[in-house]
Amino acid sequence: MDRPFVLVVGSTNEDLVVNTDRLPRPGETVTGGVFRRFGGGKGANQAVAAARAGAEVAFVGAVGDDDLGVDAVGRLADAGLDVSGVARLSDVATGVAIIVVDRRGENQIAVASGANAALDRELVERALSRRPLNPGGAMLANLEVGDAAVLAAAEAAAGSGLTLILNPAPARTIPNALWALGPILTPNEGEAEALTGCSDPARAADALLGNTGAAVIVTLGKAGALVVDGAGARRYSAINVEPVDATGAGDVFNGVLATRLAAGDTLDDAVRWAIAGSGLAVTERGARKSIATPDAVTSRLDEVRGPH
Repeated sequence: MDRPFVLVVGSTNEDLVVNTDRLPRPGETVTGGVFRRFGGGKGANQAVAAARAGAEVAFVGAVGDDDLGVDAVGRLADAGLDVSGVARLSDVATGVAIIVVDRRGENQIAVASGANAALDRELVERALSRRPLNPGGAMLANLEVGDAAVLAAAEAAAGSGLTLILNPAPARTIPNALWALGPILTPNEGEAEALTGCSDPARAADALLGNTGAAVIVTLGKAGALVVDGAGARRYSAINVEPVDATGAGDVFNGVLATRLAAGDTLDDAVRWAIAGSGLAVTERGARKSIATPDAVTSRLDEVRGPH
């Protein structure tokens, strides 16, 4: 049986992670931490999550011509991704994220975007010219790369009949041309508020729906997710887990969601899968999770309650 196809356009980083008892306050040094290094970047995390969920994944992004870039691309290839669309740029460094995670799984993140900021329309179009896009799959993008790159990918995907999914993170002003393509939006509560000025997730989702005419899914962490579309609003609960590291859980949500939509699931069924997958993700350390496999997610689907 053919696997569902997911195109992911976005960032890839190397993550330098320190686990501490608590997060430092401004100006404070917290000692006694444990250091680990992982692959990261929203785009790469989402792409790996989609592959773990069963998709055939092509990733478009950019790294520097440095040792970190070699490692970053190698990690993605080892995860089974098509990395032929990853540009190696000689004049910039590979993106890096510095992450501190406390004992409750909460985190602080600082990112040096590096090559991610250099991903532009020309590089995206060049990458996509190497691989025909067939109807029936999904395209997933985030805002850790520039508007021109996201818009180029969205235009190509829309023209090829792919379902468009935009994770508007980190939140910023979205070009009208991108709104007009009608992507499914997947902000968290903070991003939904930043995009609309509405602190209430339902009101924010309604406002975003007015911009795109497409479904809006607001992720609510331990409270699950809110779905708003032409059929109205409904909520789904999260699964009950003991969190270890919340870094990248939203990326798993998006990767699983894209995979299930590409597989032909209804939006609501895909959201249930995504909630279960992201819930499992917080039980695993690092931003790039491996736990949300089809069997693992299936075993927890009945715990996702809703709609209500």
